[in-house]
Amino acid sequence: MSHTRMARPPRLPPIHALTAFESAARLGGFAPAAAELCITPSAVSHRIRLLEAQLGEQLFERSHTGVRLSPAGQRYLAGVREAFDSLAHLSCSPTAAPLRLSVGAPPTFARNVLIPRLPVFYRQWPEIEIEVALVLPMAERPERHDVDIRFGRAPFDERPATRLYDDEVLVLAAPTYLQALPLAQPADLARAELLRSPLVPWRPWFAAAGLDWPEPTRGMGFTDLGILLEAAASGLGVATCPRRVATNWTTTGQLLPLFGLAVPATSTYHVLVERDAAQRPEVAAFVEWLAAVCA
Repeated sequence: MSHTRMARPPRLPPIHALTAFESAARLGGFAPAAAELCITPSAVSHRIRLLEAQLGEQLFERSHTGVRLSPAGQRYLAGVREAFDSLAHLSCSPTAAPLRLSVGAPPTFARNVLIPRLPVFYRQWPEIEIEVALVLPMAERPERHDVDIRFGRAPFDERPATRLYDDEVLVLAAPTYLQALPLAQPADLARAELLRSPLVPWRPWFAAAGLDWPEPTRGMGFTDLGILLEAAASGLGVATCPRRVATNWTTTGQLLPLFGLAVPATSTYHVLVERDAAQRPEVAAFVEWLAAVCA
């Protein structure tokens, strides 16, 4: 008996690379595409180069004045837009059931990272309905969701955990606090009120600063990084926190990094998904998008 072997379908480009290409082509550059997608221009460039490498053609002509579509890029753009339009029509079909996705996240991550970027996700996948549930970072048996975001060190449970990014720990204080208590060198922290959190211990930073000090056991303690940073911004003391977690506070000047010293963070955010759930298209799309915006 003879068997007919089916040909393997061609490998599809990553959706985030296609989205970056379409956005850059429509808006006329990598920088406006980056702003629309809430990523960096270098990330847009990287995704498009991956796409070009897979296709074996240059999609943009690059010069010191900017970029413009190559003839190959113009042909490819027409196909990409046609494919996007077809997907949009399918997802808008009255018979198509919405794809629902539950996401569990710590409050600080949800408020500062996830929610501000969800409009970008919905522009790419309007057919996916997301329910965001807040999960306390120190919960002993947190409720599980289709996708869970956890802060700490893997493993968290039996599910595979993928690190979203690396980070480094800073020491931070409010300008008003520093006016009342100038801190010129790490040893001056002996006079300061040290805010504590089991999520980000002080000892690794002490060691990097050459201070043989034990972990503080007195002072205000917090089990949520956002509240820890709000306490520091309110002038209640000095906090230690990963740089990217504190971005919203440092970019607005509410908190200032001290001493020019940062140490690698042993804890950061991870995404957890059951192996079976990872095969669902809405889960795969969200996890790929989340990894891309956090890269």
